[in-house]
Order: sequence, then C-alpha cells, then structure tokens
Amino acid sequence: MAKKRTTKKAPTTKKKASRAKGGSRGRSAGGGGGESAAGKHLVIVESPAKARTINKYLGPDYVVKASVGHIRDLPSKSPKGDKRPVPGVDLDDNFEPTYEVLEGKNKTVTELKRAAREAANIWFATDLDREGEAIAWHLAELLGIDAARAQRVVFNAITRDEIQRAFSHPHPIDMRKVDAQQARRILDRIVGYQVSPLLWKKVARGLSAGRVQSVAVRLVVEREREIRAFVPDESWRIVGRFALDRGKANTLAPQWQRFLSEVDDKGNPPTLKSQNAWLAKHDAIRAELIEVGGKSFSIEQTGQARKGQDTSQPSPIEAKTPRDLTPEVLKIAELAGMTDLRSSVEEDPKGKGPAAFLRTVEGKTDPSTPYRIKSIETKRTSSRPSPPFITSTLQQAASTRLGFGAQRTMRTAQRLYEGVELPGEGAVGLITYMRTDSTHLSGEAVGRVRDYIERTYGDKYLPEKPNFFSSSNKAAQEAHEAIRPTSLQYPPDKIKNALKPDELRLYSLIWERFVACQMTPAQWDSTAALIEGGKDPKTPLVFKATGRVLVFDGFLRVAGVPTASDEQTLPSIRESQDVSPFAIDADQRFSSPPARYTEASLIKTLESEGIGRPSTYASIIQVIQDRKYVEQLERRFYATDLGEVVTDKLIEAFPELMGLGYTRDMELQLDRIEDENEDWRRVLNEFYGPFKSKLDSAYEDMTHAKAELQPAPDEYRCQKCGSSLVYRFGKNGRFLSCSNYPDCNYACPIDREGRPRPAEYVNIRCPKTGRPMIRRTGRFGPFVTTLLEEGETPDVGMILNIDKKGYITAPSPPALETDLPCPKCGSALNLRDGVRGPWLGCSNFPKCRGRGAWKDVEDAKREAMEKALAEHLREHPIPIIRTLDGKPLTDAKGKPLPDAPTVEALLIDDPAELKASA
Repeated sequence: MAKKRTTKKAPTTKKKASRAKGGSRGRSAGGGGGESAAGKHLVIVESPAKARTINKYLGPDYVVKASVGHIRDLPSKSPKGDKRPVPGVDLDDNFEPTYEVLEGKNKTVTELKRAAREAANIWFATDLDREGEAIAWHLAELLGIDAARAQRVVFNAITRDEIQRAFSHPHPIDMRKVDAQQARRILDRIVGYQVSPLLWKKVARGLSAGRVQSVAVRLVVEREREIRAFVPDESWRIVGRFALDRGKANTLAPQWQRFLSEVDDKGNPPTLKSQNAWLAKHDAIRAELIEVGGKSFSIEQTGQARKGQDTSQPSPIEAKTPRDLTPEVLKIAELAGMTDLRSSVEEDPKGKGPAAFLRTVEGKTDPSTPYRIKSIETKRTSSRPSPPFITSTLQQAASTRLGFGAQRTMRTAQRLYEGVELPGEGAVGLITYMRTDSTHLSGEAVGRVRDYIERTYGDKYLPEKPNFFSSSNKAAQEAHEAIRPTSLQYPPDKIKNALKPDELRLYSLIWERFVACQMTPAQWDSTAALIEGGKDPKTPLVFKATGRVLVFDGFLRVAGVPTASDEQTLPSIRESQDVSPFAIDADQRFSSPPARYTEASLIKTLESEGIGRPSTYASIIQVIQDRKYVEQLERRFYATDLGEVVTDKLIEAFPELMGLGYTRDMELQLDRIEDENEDWRRVLNEFYGPFKSKLDSAYEDMTHAKAELQPAPDEYRCQKCGSSLVYRFGKNGRFLSCSNYPDCNYACPIDREGRPRPAEYVNIRCPKTGRPMIRRTGRFGPFVTTLLEEGETPDVGMILNIDKKGYITAPSPPALETDLPCPKCGSALNLRDGVRGPWLGCSNFPKCRGRGAWKDVEDAKREAMEKALAEHLREHPIPIIRTLDGKPLTDAKGKPLPDAPTVEALLIDDPAELKASA
C-alpha cells in the first residue's frame, strides 16, 4: 500500500483498551471543549448530538468529544507561487495529496490535541462508511496516532448493545476504506478544478463541472430533449357503462349525465374513483371495448417520434400529417349501440402530429342494444411486502409520500440516528445508520420484529420463515444493515409528542416499512367479466370489466392498502345475465411523453445506473440546482438553457467521461480499492492520462458557445429587417437573434419550447423615468427593468429585484466608501446601514467577503462616519415602488407592503392596458 503520511507523527504509548461499561453516564462535550479527559478514555465522534447519545451508554471513565464533521480537507486554492492546477494534489508526484485544517476548525483541533495528550486511551467512533473512516484517519493523523494502532469502533445503531459490542471489539483504521474515499475526493477535485476553467473559457465565467453531477445533469437534459422531440401517438377508446337491471337503464342515463356535470369546490369534475363509486351504488359496471367481430379492437396511428432517436441534439423532429380516424370510430360506435352520431374537430396550435387535431365523437346510447355477461373469471393473487429501506428507497418514498426533498430526508434521518430526547430516557438513537445500500437485516432484528408481529397482529400475519431480500446493488458495502428502528419499544404513537413533525412522519415511514417487510403477503381476488353484444349479431362486440377485492390484508395491515383510481368493485353478477348500456363514450387519446424526473425518479435512475453512491444522492440533487443547470418546478426537474449548453460542451470534449457506462465502471473501480485492495494511485493514473489529453484538445478545438448558431423555424422572422432568425446563447441563456447580426441587432427572448416570448409588461412605474416596466429573466432569476427606447443605454432606467416569494423590492442605497482597509485583501471597506445598524464590508465583494469590526472603530471616527452615512442616505433615499396608477407596493425601507400583490399578479396581458393605466 502506498504511503500517505501528510503530517509528522509523534510516537505514542497506548494503554490497553478497557471494555465499555453500561449503566452510569460519561461526560460529553459538543465540540472540542468541555470536561478534562485526564486519565480517561477519549471518544471522538462527528457530531455533538451523536456525542450526547453515546455518552449515556459509557461509564464515568469516558469523555466523548465531537469533531463537528470533517477536520481536514484538500485546500480550496493553492498558496501564492504554487503553480499546480489542482490545489492540494501534486499531479507530478503520483497524486500526492496535501491536506490542511479546515477554516474555523483550529480551535477544535487544539482542544482535541490537548484532550488526547491527557487521555489514557483514544477511541475513534466516527460513522461506519468511507466518509466516517476518512474522518477517523484525518483525526488520527492530526493526533499523531498510527492508523494501524488506532482503536477504531463502528456501530450500525446508537444503542447500549451496539455500543458495548463495538467497544469490546476495536480494530485498526481500515486504510482500504480511507484509500477509496481519498481516491474519490482527488478524482472529483481533478475533474472539477480542471474542467471548470474550460467552461469559463468556452461558455461563461463562474461555471463549474463535476464528475458525477455533470452526468446527472445529462440525464435531465436528455429527458428534456426527449419530451421536446416527442410526437404523440393517437388511439381511441370506447367505454360502456352497463346497468345490471335492464329496466333501470333509461332512468340511469340522465342521472349519470347530471352526475358528470357536477363539480367540486375547485371546479373539478368527478374523478374516476368517484365515478366507480357512483356506478357501484347504482348497481352498474364500467367496461372497455376489447374485441370487434372476433378481432382485437384497435384504432390508432403513430406520430413521428422514433425509439432510439438521438436526443443529444436539440433539433426538433417534424411530425407527419395525421389522418382522420373518426370514420372508423363512428362505425364501431354505431355497432356498440350509439345513435345520432356526430363528430367535430378543433385545431390545437401547440399540439404535434395527431395531437394538433382534437376530435370528438358524440351521440346517444340505445339502452335496448342487447348485451349479456359472456364469462366471469376470478383469480387469487398475492402481493409481497417491499424490502426494508436503503438510502435511495427512503429518499424516494419520502419524496412521493411525504413531499420531502432528499436533503430534508437525510437531515431528518440523521437526527433520528444520532438521538432524539425522549422524556425520562434522555437522547435515544431511534433508527440505524441512514447511509446504506444493503437490505440485509440482522438475525436479532428479524427475531424481535417477528415476535412483535405475532404478539400484536396474530399468527396469520407471521410467515412461516423470515422474509429475505437481496440487494439490487451487489457491492452493497456502504453499511451493514438496512434502515430500521433500533428498538420496537418505541412505536410512533408512543413517542409522537417527543418528535418534531418531520421526525415523526419519517420515523413512521421507516417503522411501517420495517414491520411490514416481515409480514405475510396480501391476498386479492381479481375478477374479469366479459360482456358480449351489440347491434349486429354477425359482428359481436366484447367489453371487459375488471375489479379487485382484498380478501386478506397481510402486510397491508401496517403498510396501508393502496387505492388505484381506476379500480372498481364489481357487484354480484352471473354468466349469461342480460345487461343494458346506458352510457357509451368514444374518447380520443394521446400517448404521453416520458415523465419529467422528480427527485424520487432521478435518484432511482442514478441508483439503477450505478451513478454516485447512497451518501452522495442528496448532494448531487442539490448541487445541480445550485449551479442553475436544472430547476425544479412543481417538484419536477427542467433542464435550463445553461444546463443544455454545458452538457453539450462536456459531451463534445469528454464523451467517455460524460457516459453513463464509463461513470458506472469508474464507481465500481473505486469500490474495488476498498473491496479488492486495488491501488488507488494506479486507478488515478489510468484515468488521468486520457483525461488530460482530451482536456488539452478541448482548449484548442472547442468553439465558444456564443459563436454557435442554430437555425430557428422559418415562421420566426426578424421584426426589424424580415430576415431569418437563429438561436444564440448569451449570459442569460438561449435567445432568438437576427441572422444578419451585427448589421441588425434584433433579439428576442424565448420560452421553454424555443418560441418567441413577447415582452412581459408589469403594472409598475419606473421610479426614474415614469415609464412602464417589463419582467425579464437573468442568470440569477427573474427581475423587473425599465422599458428602454431605441438607442438608450441601461443606465437610463432601473432594475428592481424580485424576492424569493415573488414580491418586488426597492434597490438599496449605494454603499458609502470609507478609508478603512479590508482586513482580508486591503481594499477599501464600504459602510452600509443594516437591520442591526451600520456595518463594514469589503468593496471587492463578492471576490472578497472580508468584514470590518464596527465596534473596534475609534469613537470619534465612528461618530463622524455615522453622520456621513446619515447624510449619504438622505441624498440617496430608497424609492417607494408604485403601480402605474400610483398605488404603493413597497415601504420606506424598500420592503413589500403586507397587501402588495406578487409580480406575477401584476403582469399585464394586453399591452393596450398600459395606456388605460397611464
């Protein structure tokens, strides 16, 4: 194994480890401070919450201290004079890393070193995954302890038994895990620090790339293009509602039509679920046409969307001209028993292919049309419980059932793992470790839950043998067990008052999945009834009605019975029974494009493709949004123009690096560093040579994104000179530009579909010019700006920001420059008036975030500066933003008034309204 020592180690002498004791309480410090460790056992963990919980299971001879996360990392930038392109990594010396103590952690390190010198023994009790092992190694390095002699303890749950078992069996720090983590960290650092400057040069300043994150963005971009290029297929469905009592068909028809015309409080018509309930109440069934004259019923045509089409390029696919299917539909509808038939068509300008023509077939239903029950078939089916949660499935379930984002899920799970205060018991760890890709359950946990099931629900809910689940990920090495409750003594109802709302909801989800996974299957009776008949005995029609009834709930007793909106409960029927149609409908249907990714489905795809690992899913989802490569609207991901352009450029330069297969293979190769003792430096060497060659070529050959043009559809023409338009990429994303640029400077913003987007006028008067204002979108989101006239420069008008809630805010006064130097970079400090009074900030912000200490300024100077600031604010008052008719929207401090409408509500649909408002 290669040597990785990056700090000098002092020789240490360790006393023999003693067993952990239960019962009496130890002492804990939230960070590095607290009680002295002199002569005691020092236990180091990551978080104060974890320290408090572990503390209760250790004796008075133990002191637990927290490092509060990572202590060391690769430096974010190289020191002056260091020309290495990747800070902290020597590419010329076999990727030798150099680590530094993180900013703000020096005090913690000092206190931990002091405690370590005084302690009789040192135990490293950080998390059991690679990150936890790496933290333990960094701590050992700083404390001068050889990894092979360190006392490392790991546990999957913070319980008395687990803690005592761990402290009874310490082991050295696992350097294979450390190597695996270190290789990932260095590899990600190389990609991020060497590809990002390429994007600065070829796309825009300030962009960044990531080995795994960029591939995740590619998934969203390709889905975006699949949706954009999608042309739907058209099909027709004929559905009949049949009365089991033929004498009631005539009266049911008008009742059914009245029911369908009803709307709820939100104006929505009856749902399919409520329709099925109405039919059941009126002794009727719903059935769908499946056969005509002995042949399967099918009236459909395809669009132009082809499977396997290249979605890496944004060019749209033209849809073929569709044919009219209504003559075929009318013929079948008449055979089914519809009379007075008529058809109509309405064009949809936004529709593609067949969806550009919305067709309807309407008519009455003849209840005398003969139909009978041809056959009834009932089958007994069963459904098995799902496996216990792993990280990805917990995030998916929390997203779909609770509406939690991945970050919210993991924060809540972390609190449940590290310990929640329960009345009379102190801090209790309620779940096992939450970063895992293994569905394995310990024999002890399975035995306890089987006892609980038998005791609580009875023998019939307990399978003869335990249920076992294989992990979809064969490596499954992030942790030892699936996510489960640590004890069945704490059912959610018992401790609900001690938990925060998010904690209770997530804990209940974990509890239910764990208990349900060891219960018996649910049993269903699925019934299918065929209804035969029609107007022409020579061409009989067959409708199919289906229903499902739960006969034994099994694991659903805990997990809850799923309700499908299209399922109906069939009433009592018999073969050869005559039935009568009272409502037959022919509906035009269109196939749907691929669904946009949600957090749940994106995590599922990342997992199935082997992209990333359980501990990284949440951060991947967050980073790609923070970088503005994707955005989330109504819980669904949309690729931004920036995300598409960056993805195209990265695929152009690094087709392998951006490939799903390559990324998956690289993850497996990094796993082998831990599993098979693969040399981490060799892995990095094999990667870096081809990568560096591609990087050098990209700097030479790649064209700048702003120089690339894409033709726009012919119907879009320049409004100044009539020339064709092209798509260009600018700092705010894609836009339409005249093909005669720079001779003609016409430009127009576009919507998500690439269509020209007219100016969005807002009912706000510019404080400087008195003119109307328009809403635009920039790199940092939407804003409002003055409508300028031909030849005017931006300084004529004004820009107003929109806050996170969508309200307009007034601009703050300009800062007052002082003669005080910034303590970080030496630039002048600016004086501003804040909520808590005057404050000093660097004039070089955001490049420098230095702050001056206002309280340290001499009294006389501070008084003079306060007077100067007051005079400055009088000269630059905050404007009150008003509507076009003078109604105020902000107060004297520039904040939105309580009754002010959002900018969305202030949009003016018709520009003619501007004159009326002026």
